[in-house]
Amino acid sequence: MARRMRLFKITLVGDRGVGKTAMATQAYLSHFAEAYDYTVEDNYYKKPLVVDDEPCLVELLDTPFQEEYTALREQWHRDSDAFMVVYSISSRSTFNKIKKWNDEITKAREKYPQKEMKELSQAGFEIWKSPPRILVGNKADREEIEREVSTQEGEALARELGINFVETSAKSHEQIMEPIQQLVRQARKWTEE
Repeated sequence: MARRMRLFKITLVGDRGVGKTAMATQAYLSHFAEAYDYTVEDNYYKKPLVVDDEPCLVELLDTPFQEEYTALREQWHRDSDAFMVVYSISSRSTFNKIKKWNDEITKAREKYPQKEMKELSQAGFEIWKSPPRILVGNKADREEIEREVSTQEGEALARELGINFVETSAKSHEQIMEPIQQLVRQARKWTEE
């Protein structure tokens, strides 16, 4: 009997213009659009992948930035298995808001107390409150001209937050699958604990 592919829900969070939509489109369609409209509603991208010789289905959720979506983002944060916290290496202001996005994930998870997670032990609930995350510095193709945030700053912030770090370029497809694969690996471990 064929084993059912496991589904991993990964949510992209970050400020408008950091390239979340471009990353999702490149990861799932191998396409980069030079111009696009900002995300104004949630967009799902689903794709079967093989990570470490194990097939899985990855659902990537591209979330809108606007404040009016805060309540919906809480729902998305609660239902996700892992998170890409994204900034643009060419925008210091997007990097400066990473802690806000990371805290939003944590606070959304803490709003759902154990009554909704009765089947989990206390240790299980603690794990659920802190799902796998990766810090992603996008737009690495702009290295020469426009870099405002150094690789070392990204690495230092990731260490401070206790998460992994990678720089990507949705435009050139550089490292675009790496954060997805890392999160699938972490989510497998996380859900097995």
